[in-house]
Amino acid sequence: MRGLRITLITIGIFQLFFGVVFLVAPSATASLLGLRPAAPAWANWLFAMMAGRFLGYAFGMFAAARKPETAQAWIGTMIVIQAIDWLATIGYLATGHLALQQVPTAAIMPVLFIAGLLWFWPRSASRSGSPDPGPVPAGRR
Repeated sequence: MRGLRITLITIGIFQLFFGVVFLVAPSATASLLGLRPAAPAWANWLFAMMAGRFLGYAFGMFAAARKPETAQAWIGTMIVIQAIDWLATIGYLATGHLALQQVPTAAIMPVLFIAGLLWFWPRSASRSGSPDPGPVPAGRR
């Protein structure tokens, strides 16, 4: 579980960083991504919405790190998010609409995050060879 916890915390840190940056400094972030002056001012609204999702998933990754075996939904959805992020990044890089200098972490980190999450995926008791104890009656917890 230690490897999974480290992976979840690392992903949480990335999510927290991007959430704060997109929320607190959207114009500066747009400039770093090469979106100025082409992007209209309302693009900052999209950055604020993205920030909410980044911050929400940062919370989810930190919560999942506390007890990964019960957080498979958080882990699974993060795998899907990272796969979509990576495919979109590669697609836009392939068409020349993005340059690698604009999105270096988006081209590399999703693959590493997916690999770590899948490698350390929490195994259920039945998959590890231990018998599944089944549901515990309410009076016996």
